[in-house]
Amino acid sequence: MAKPRKLRVEFRKNRSTRRRSGDLTRAEGDDHERSERISGKGDLTRKRTVVLHAPGDDHVDGLPVESAAVTAWRGRVLNVHGLESHVQADDDGRIVRCTMRRLLRTVATEQRHPLTAGDWVRVGGEGAIQSIEPRSSSLSRDSRGRRHVIVANVDQVLVVGSAAQPDLKPGLIDRLIVAAESSGIRPLVCLNKVDLVEPATLVPLAGVFARMGYPVILCSAVTGMGVARLHAELRGRVTALVGQSGVGKSSLLNALDPDLDLRVAEVSRDNEKGRHTTTTARLLPHRHGGWFVDTPGVRQFQPWQLVPAEVPSAFRDLRPIANLCRFPDCTHDHETGCAVKDAVADGLLDVRRWESCRQLAGGDEPSEEDE
Repeated sequence: MAKPRKLRVEFRKNRSTRRRSGDLTRAEGDDHERSERISGKGDLTRKRTVVLHAPGDDHVDGLPVESAAVTAWRGRVLNVHGLESHVQADDDGRIVRCTMRRLLRTVATEQRHPLTAGDWVRVGGEGAIQSIEPRSSSLSRDSRGRRHVIVANVDQVLVVGSAAQPDLKPGLIDRLIVAAESSGIRPLVCLNKVDLVEPATLVPLAGVFARMGYPVILCSAVTGMGVARLHAELRGRVTALVGQSGVGKSSLLNALDPDLDLRVAEVSRDNEKGRHTTTTARLLPHRHGGWFVDTPGVRQFQPWQLVPAEVPSAFRDLRPIANLCRFPDCTHDHETGCAVKDAVADGLLDVRRWESCRQLAGGDEPSEEDE
């Protein structure tokens, strides 16, 4: 058996504060009792030694794994509400309301929240989450400089857009696909509410994604169009549904499995934007032998820590053409001898996809109108 390892971890800087008992600077006179006080040692008080229980598992997305977790039972996080979460045991399927131990809550990480739906965890006595297992995949976005993990350990991501009400945002679909590709997750594209438009008008956009090898499903939760195709794509897999508010993610899940009976709401008549009916990501088992992950709607999406030079490799249609550019560090923006720009000029590459790639590579934060 391997010898346990020890590791020093750092806590968040706002983990604890030391407050002065009174405002001594404004007090009159100098007759205060002079005494020696024992205080913390600054940065040293924000660190702690933890014991690792397995070689190579020294960090799980920045979180330490301790030896106490070996005796805990294993479970999957169904949803997270603040410091509490519901965890389904892997052995008998029971659902337990759990909370994270203080160490996991206070360790300094780049994540906005250390836990997310889909995580596999170890739970000790009285429902205390002891550790988080390594993630096989995760869909993340940038949230004010911190990493917001939307969902973890999924097999595929169903990117849902709406043909109308609200308007279709191809740029948002591009960004979600790039985030999925960068994490090694299989992306699928679903265009919902086709009953509100002429389906032929969606063929050009659907054709762009289909030519790149992405499964594209035109469907309607109202008429049932495309639902059978979705059944075949989602059977036996863990699938996360992502997209802007109001595109009908919950309505699609109800059409796929009526037993779910998820709450839905109409799009606002004032601004044609969706209302948030799903407030947190949650795992839902369904009758087709898999799991759905219903996620809250997003109106803006910036992939987490996307390296500008790696952006073209996440675009399947740009990837082979970018290798033909004159300069290996070509940004496909202003350089001469750029094969990507030549392909756009010759009509071999979609102009919108090229502009979407340039915006992502430039690190521009998208606005609701741009997407």
